[in-house]
Amino acid sequence: MNIIKKIFKKSRSQEDGIFFNAIEKILGFPPTDLDCYRKAFTHRSSNKLSLDGNPINYERLEFLGDAMLSAVIAAHLFNKAPNGDEGYLTKMRSKIVSREHLNELGKDYKLIQFIESKVPVQHFGENIHGNIFESLIGAIYLDKGFTYCESFIQKKVIIPYVDISRLEGKVISYKSLVIEWCQKEKKTFHYDIFEDNAIDGQRLFGVKLSIDGKVIAKARATSKKKAEEKASQRAYFAFQEKMDKK
Repeated sequence: MNIIKKIFKKSRSQEDGIFFNAIEKILGFPPTDLDCYRKAFTHRSSNKLSLDGNPINYERLEFLGDAMLSAVIAAHLFNKAPNGDEGYLTKMRSKIVSREHLNELGKDYKLIQFIESKVPVQHFGENIHGNIFESLIGAIYLDKGFTYCESFIQKKVIIPYVDISRLEGKVISYKSLVIEWCQKEKKTFHYDIFEDNAIDGQRLFGVKLSIDGKVIAKARATSKKKAEEKASQRAYFAFQEKMDKK
């Protein structure tokens, strides 16, 4: 083995050791197949391919992790809320696995530090944090099986973050609340864009929410969806007492 090969082998070994230690610290157990976890943090922009020509990135693991997370959370709620009907259980699970919450988890464990991408980290949207958290769960399932996967979700998600009584009062989508209330009360509602421009190079959307022909709330945000949600939140606070009696 020439000197260049020796240096490369040593460098790769050191790199694997650093990655192994960092992942073990997050998992709480030693990983077996390190490549599973590398794939969990590989962005599609890396343009990697397997020997048989298939893309190597975290997206398939994200799909698998999402399914594992939903299954474990569903089982937990089924056992902890014996009086909850299907609608209640579904709503509670949605609150726990909401994109906002998954993004928070990804940030808490600083998973973005492991991402392999040709796109600068600052150009990623917020959802990258939740996406790679789900892909990490998928990697755990492939590497260790369901028991380890369930244990990880229990220790890292359910025990520190899932408080059923607190979650019952948590609102996931103010827009959904407003629409549900309007439909129940036979009220008409409209979301209209009244502004679409750029300020300091950032595109902003202005949305107004009208109920029964009267403008109730306005909001601006970097996307139409975010502006609608913000306007809905303001409308909710304006009608909170009535809506909470629905």
